[in-house]
Amino acid sequence: MREAVERALAKVRPMLQADGGDVELVEVTEDGIVKVRLQGACKGCPMSTYTLKMGIERYLKKEVPEVQAVEALTD
Repeated sequence: MREAVERALAKVRPMLQADGGDVELVEVTEDGIVKVRLQGACKGCPMSTYTLKMGIERYLKKEVPEVQAVEALTD
C-alpha cells in the first residue's frame, strides 16, 4: 500500500509545490493511517488542516481505498 500512496502523493505534490509547500510521506500503518509531514509554506500555514483533510486525505482515499485517514506529524 505504501507504493500506491507514494504514487498518489506524487500527483498531489505539484499543487503544493506551486504554493511553496510540499508533503513527505513518513509512514503508512497496517490499519490504513497515512502519516505525513507538511513542509515549506504548508508547514506553518493556517489553512494546512484544510489542505490536509480536504485536499490530500480526500485524494488519497479516492486513489487508494485502503486509506482510512491522513495525519500530519508536527515534529
